[in-house]
Amino acid sequence: MFEIDPDKVCFVVMKAREFDVKVDVVEPDPGSNPADGDMREVLEDYADDPTYQEVKGFIDDMNYDDQVDLVALAWMGRGDFSKDEWADARKQAAEAHNEHTGDYLLGMPILSDYLEEALSQFGHTCEDFEFGHL
Repeated sequence: MFEIDPDKVCFVVMKAREFDVKVDVVEPDPGSNPADGDMREVLEDYADDPTYQEVKGFIDDMNYDDQVDLVALAWMGRGDFSKDEWADARKQAAEAHNEHTGDYLLGMPILSDYLEEALSQFGHTCEDFEFGHL
């Protein structure tokens, strides 16, 4: 069984969903008035995107064990490991751990789906998750 608080995983899921809907940048140097661009910048995937920075910072601020669990859950949800192979997933995630966990996880195109799938295998859901209590 994983040790990371499922609410932390759900926070990453919800924030990753916000990031996942981003589209390629249309205007690399937008004007100073977002209304001039029909607020398009909010949905575009800029390198300094505040949503990306928020979820990356949240992951990077997690302790070692939570980061390892999060990576193992992502791998499990991706289908690399089954619930019965949790110890192996966690061991491999621990061996691969480095200071780039946030970037690594956010590089997974459907991270939120992977994490939700893994949580469901352990009987957890993010349906009742509320941002305010973390």
